[in-house]
Amino acid sequence: MPPASTGASTLTVAASPQPSPVAPVATAATAPERLEPGRPGYRRMSFALFAAGVATFALLYSTQALLPAVSASFGATAGQASWTVSAATGALALCVLPMSALSERFGRRQMMTASLTVAVLVGLLVPFAPSLGWLIALRAVQGAALAGLPASAMAYLAEEVRPKALVAAIGLFVAGNSIGGMSGRILTGWIAQLWGWRAALGAVGLLAVACAVVFHFMIPRARNFTPGTLNPKALAKTVGGHLADPLLRRLYAIGALFMTVFGAVYTVIGYRLVEAPFNLPQGVVGSIFLVYLVGTVSSAAAGQLVARLGRRGALYLAVSTTAAGLLLSLADQLAAVLLGLVLITAGFFAGHAVASSSVSRTATKGRAQASALYQSAYYLGSSAGGTLGAVAFHAGGWAGTVSLGLLAVLGVVSITLYGTRAARAERRRLVPVASVQN
Repeated sequence: MPPASTGASTLTVAASPQPSPVAPVATAATAPERLEPGRPGYRRMSFALFAAGVATFALLYSTQALLPAVSASFGATAGQASWTVSAATGALALCVLPMSALSERFGRRQMMTASLTVAVLVGLLVPFAPSLGWLIALRAVQGAALAGLPASAMAYLAEEVRPKALVAAIGLFVAGNSIGGMSGRILTGWIAQLWGWRAALGAVGLLAVACAVVFHFMIPRARNFTPGTLNPKALAKTVGGHLADPLLRRLYAIGALFMTVFGAVYTVIGYRLVEAPFNLPQGVVGSIFLVYLVGTVSSAAAGQLVARLGRRGALYLAVSTTAAGLLLSLADQLAAVLLGLVLITAGFFAGHAVASSSVSRTATKGRAQASALYQSAYYLGSSAGGTLGAVAFHAGGWAGTVSLGLLAVLGVVSITLYGTRAARAERRRLVPVASVQN
C-alpha cells in the first residue's frame, strides 16, 4: 500500500529552506525521542492541540449557526450573511501558506501561540460590529490570524510524533476541531435565543480564551524543529515541488471537495430547519450540531480504518457515507434529516483525517508548506461551499444544496479512482524493470 490515500506516485518534493548556520542539526544518534502513546509528553501534547482545535473551529465558524439571526438583524439574504463565514475561511486559506513559512523560521509552537492569541483578541471585538460590513471585515481578520494554527500544528505533529502514531495524533487534533465546531454552535444557538447573537459571539470568545490558556501551558516545546531562513526563492521552490507531485495534488483536491460538501450543508441547514415544515427555534437548531460528536469519533478512529481498509479503502468508505447522508437529508422528516447529518459528519471527518495525515506522511521535506497547501485547499473549499451552498439553497431549496454536495462527492470518487488506476499502472511499469535488473 502506498503511503497516501489516492495511489502511488513518484514523490517530487523540493527541499525546505536551509537551516540557519548557527542551528545545530540533530543526527540519528542524537535526535530526541519522538512522542508516542505511553511516552512522557504525549498526553500533554494531545490535550494542548485538542484545545487549540476546539478554539480554531469555535472561532472560525462562530457565526454559522447564527446566520438566520444575522440575516434578520441586518436585513441580509442568506448569501450575504454567509460571507461572515466565507470571509473567515477564505482569509485563512490565503494566509496559511505565508504563515507556514514564518513557522519554518520562528517555530511551530511560537506560531501557533501567536495565531491563537490574535484570533482570540479579535474574537472579543466581533460582537460589537456595528454593521454587516464590519462583521465580515473582522471575521476576515480573525480567519487570517487563525491561519498560523492548522499548518503549523500538522508540521509540529509530523516532526514530534512517531510515524506509526501520526494518523492517531492528527485524528485527535481533528477531533478537537469537531468538538469546537459543535460546542461553539450549540453555545451560540441557545445564548442567541435568550440574549441575541451578539451575546452568543461573546460567549464563543470567552470559550476561546480558556482554550488558549490551556494550550499555552500544556504544549510541549519542540525537540525536533530546526529553524530555517526566510528565503522566498526556497519557499517558491518547495511549494512548486509539492504542486508538481500528482499525489499531493490529488490529496489537496480531495480535501477541498470534502470541505465544499461540509461547508454547504452546515451553512444552509439552519435556514432549512427554522422554516416549514420544521419551524425549529434558534436554540434547538444550535443543538443539532451535537452530531459533531460523531465527527470526533470518526476522525479519532481514522487510524484504525486505515489499518483495516488501507488509505484508499478508508476514503471510499468516507465518501460513500457522506453521499448516503446527503440523500437521506432530502426527506421532510426531522429524524431522517438528523440521521443524514450524522452520516455526512462521520464521512467528512474520517475523510479529512485520512487525507490530511496522508499529506504529512507523503511530504518528507517542507512539511509545513505541504500542510499549508492542504489547508489552503481545504478552507477554500469551505468558503466556496458556504457561499455556493447558500446560492443553491436560494435557487432550488435544500435539494439545490444537496445537488452541489453530490457533485463534490462525485469529484472525490473520480480522483480516488484515478489514483487507484495510476497506482496499478505504476506497479505494472515497475515489474518488468525489476525483472530485467534481476
